[in-house]
Amino acid sequence: METNIPGNGPADASPMTGFAPAIEDYALIGDGRSAALVNVAGSIDWLCWPRFDSPACLASLLGTAEHGRWLLAPAATTNGANRVRRTYRPGTMILETEFDTENGRVAVIDFMPLESSFSSVVRIVESRSGAVDMRCELVLRFDYGALVPWVSRLPDGTGVRAIAGPDMVVLRTAVPLHGRDLTTIAEFRVESGQSVAFVLSYGPSHLPPPPVFDPHQALRASETIWTRWTERCTYRGPYAEAVQRSVLVLKTLIYAPTGAIVAAPTTSLPEQFGGGRNWDYRYCWLRDATCTLMALLDVGFREEAQAWRRWLQRSIAGSPDQTRIMYGIGGEHRLPEWEVPWLPGYQGARPVRIGNAAVDQFQLDMYGEVLDTLYRTRQSGLLADEPSWSIQRALVGHVVKVWNEPDEGIWEVRGGRRHFTHSKIMAWVAVDRAIRNAETFSRAAPIDEWCALRDRIHATVCAEGFNATRNSFVQSFGATALDASLLMIPLVGFLPPDDPRVRGTVAAIERDLTVDGLVIRYHDDAAPDGLPSGRGAFLICSFWLADNLILQGRIAEARALFEKLLALRNDVGLLAEGYDPRTCRLTGNFPQAYSHVGLIITALSLLP
Repeated sequence: METNIPGNGPADASPMTGFAPAIEDYALIGDGRSAALVNVAGSIDWLCWPRFDSPACLASLLGTAEHGRWLLAPAATTNGANRVRRTYRPGTMILETEFDTENGRVAVIDFMPLESSFSSVVRIVESRSGAVDMRCELVLRFDYGALVPWVSRLPDGTGVRAIAGPDMVVLRTAVPLHGRDLTTIAEFRVESGQSVAFVLSYGPSHLPPPPVFDPHQALRASETIWTRWTERCTYRGPYAEAVQRSVLVLKTLIYAPTGAIVAAPTTSLPEQFGGGRNWDYRYCWLRDATCTLMALLDVGFREEAQAWRRWLQRSIAGSPDQTRIMYGIGGEHRLPEWEVPWLPGYQGARPVRIGNAAVDQFQLDMYGEVLDTLYRTRQSGLLADEPSWSIQRALVGHVVKVWNEPDEGIWEVRGGRRHFTHSKIMAWVAVDRAIRNAETFSRAAPIDEWCALRDRIHATVCAEGFNATRNSFVQSFGATALDASLLMIPLVGFLPPDDPRVRGTVAAIERDLTVDGLVIRYHDDAAPDGLPSGRGAFLICSFWLADNLILQGRIAEARALFEKLLALRNDVGLLAEGYDPRTCRLTGNFPQAYSHVGLIITALSLLP
């Protein structure tokens, strides 16, 4: 991509006013423990340390520059603008942002070193031509922008150290640093052939600073690790670039120490601009993670599947009635939700939420996703141990007791429980996959009892969840409203794609739940929690529609929709949770694992 951005010179480099740029203007870097978002102007506006779900020390994404950012970009140009191109190095999450100025061309290379004993962000300024004046501004604010740290020079003279409570961040560079207005600043020039490195590292404040390392060697090592990992991808179709970028995003969202998969590295990016649907996605939803696992497994990444399954068994160990819909990345059960009053929110969208109260919800569908994934991983040749089957039996035993109860559903409503049709279908999936697992792999199980339950759930859904007048399945039993989650009916095998009821449902969703060809979850008057979601598309639902079109043999239409969705990716191939057709902007937390999972699965489905 090439674009023009405002100059970042002394007159406007640190105005401490103005909100974050568009969501699609960000790129992602990460190291398997945390991640950072870098905007097209050269500013890192979001970084949580030491984990994905830790408090942010750079939080201007949800506020202004005074809440923490790290700007590294050319200083002012005569015409006040720079032309920018950016890309990831092939097969990696190493970002290169190239600035063209009237005095020369310079690149900023951003990455987080892999397989290190501590977490760092490395930024290397590399001259490509001419002589360019550069400016670095580091505004560190711990605890989501609330705490101004104590900053002091390192004894060895290599940089500065910032400390607040338990946290320490160290900035090292060969460029002279000075402080101004609670900001660490460097002003320097790079000429053709020169490069300047900056290394920002995290450590606990009671320990010595993280050790010095060679940033250029770390760049070479990280590039090798990334490319060797990417080479394992088995997809060989026409959308190889998009699939590869998506699997790299998914890999970046895996918390390497435990194998957990976060839904997104951000919190409170709004589903609707200016609205209140602002949630914290820095946790591991069983639903999202199981889908992520299968997408990775389907394109050749078995080690990640094994690590996630081990994480799952540890996290859900115990009484099945205490199984959560989501967990912390270490397997934590409690994720208390609170609001951050001092952050104004992304472009003013309040509130900013930390934690997620949905952790305490009852969502029946997650049993189906988990048991389906465990069955499919066993099918793929991953060995299962006896504790895994014991856990599965316990989960089915719990489904026997609760399948006929109302729940909060896939969209995590906060307005009271209902008998959601999708939830009942996924309860059927849970029992069905357990039966298949037992029969295929000769596991001890009460097969006759489970088969009777599977038939009973199926009959109930067909009787209570289908509206003959609309010729469609509906959002909840006895309702008339549609819901995009009903697109899952043929995808999970509840009914075949050529069943008239399925065709009627898909046709109704195409007619009534699409905006500019993209799928919304439901209409506002059918919002289960009363919170309007606007007319924004939920991208995973649009991928589900493409998958349905493929099953119906409508390949040309499916491909057209898929390529329309590909066009919504930003310039470096990333997708958020949603898209607003009115403003032509990405919405929701970013990048979103679920959206990239949908891309991979649909690309695979389009293979001949």
